Parts: sequence; structure tokens; C-alpha cells
Amino acid sequence: MTAITSQPGADLPSRVAAYLSHHHVATLASVGAEGVWAAAVFYVHDGHTLYFLSSPASRHCRNLSADARVAVTIQEDYADWPQIKGVQLEGIASEIAGAEEKQARLLYGQKYPVVGKLAQAPAAIVKAMAKVRWYKVVPQRLYFIDNSAGFGHRDEIVLG
Repeated sequence: MTAITSQPGADLPSRVAAYLSHHHVATLASVGAEGVWAAAVFYVHDGHTLYFLSSPASRHCRNLSADARVAVTIQEDYADWPQIKGVQLEGIASEIAGAEEKQARLLYGQKYPVVGKLAQAPAAIVKAMAKVRWYKVVPQRLYFIDNSAGFGHRDEIVLG
């Protein structure tokens, strides 16, 4: 696999972890009775697993209850194709609860302090948080895109 110029010497899993840590929005693609759908969600990660919160009534969450398979991309809005970097993955999404939800809340609160300190959050945030559920995406395939290494260059992280 080719080294990525933005982090020389780092191994691929470390580069992906750094990329995931420095970005906030993932595009989650799902499919359901109404067809395919994509939605932007704020996420946190633990290893390669992504966690997000969303309304169970949203189209993407309704889709997840019918078909847990998803595709996810994380990237910036680049203006020049040689700068493009990002993550593409396919995996399984599911609702979480219990200790796993507690851990996701802790990670989420560290990355997004307004969620971690609900007692100090605006009333609208507190009200919205009461309506959400927590979800995870466990990747089955994961690629890191890096056009600085060549047009369309991508490296796969072998999972499991």
C-alpha cells in the first residue's frame, strides 16, 4: 500500500483514525421501501466503528430497521481533485443501547461538548436529544482515498 503524503511514516490504520478524528460529518447511504437515501450525520468513532445519533422516525433510520446494510463516505469539500482524501466504507448499522450507548454518549460528548454537557445545553438541544436514538456502523470493507498519491488512489484496510 502507498504511503499518504499528508502523514508520512504513519501506517494506514493510523492515518484513517487521524482522518476520522479530524472530521465531523459522514454521509450515510441506506435503502428502504422508498428507495435509496443519503443523509448527513455527525459521528464519532472507536477504532473503525462509527457512532451517530438520529431520530428513529428519520428516513435513514426507518431504512436501517428494514435493511441494516449501509455505505458511508467522509470527506471535505475539495476544490481541486489532487487534494481529495476521504473514507469510503460499507457495513452494517444497528441501534445500540446499554453499555454500548453509554460509551457512544461519552465519546460523542468529548467530540461535541454541547451534547456531553446537556445540563448546560440550550433547551432546544435538550429537547432534541430526548427524541433521538443511538446507532453504530460496523464496517465490513473500508477504503482510504488519497488523490495526492494518484488520481483515484485508494487503499483498503483489511478488517477482521
